[in-house]
Amino acid sequence: MALSSSLRSGRRGKLKSEINVVPYIDVMLVLLIIFMAVPANETPNVVNLPRAEKSTLPPDTYIQISIKPNAELSIGVHGKASTPAQTMDTRAALLTRLRELHAENPDYPVLIAGDRDSKYEEVIEMISEAKKMGIGRVGLATQ
Repeated sequence: MALSSSLRSGRRGKLKSEINVVPYIDVMLVLLIIFMAVPANETPNVVNLPRAEKSTLPPDTYIQISIKPNAELSIGVHGKASTPAQTMDTRAALLTRLRELHAENPDYPVLIAGDRDSKYEEVIEMISEAKKMGIGRVGLATQ
């Protein structure tokens, strides 16, 4: 008879209650390497915008729209035919005043002065609204 040695001696072998973790460690190391090698698809928190040199002199007379970070909007004519800047409560009121100023002075360009801490989206939307009104020259005021 071919019985195993444990049965011949009358003793049964002890069951091993251990878990072999070596394969799990191998899998974890492979996953770690993959996650380190694949770049994250998140957008960066800091955007380094390019700096622009002054290419031309600003116009003599222009309509200036100021956007402050606390959502304060103001509009006025600067230059030879200067008018004091008016603070507007809403964007709709500002756009109405811009239409009036553009109708009175269709040759005046519009300069949008967005504060450093104001939202970029508000500045872009203001440029878009000015272009929709048919204003040909819309620019950004810089220091």
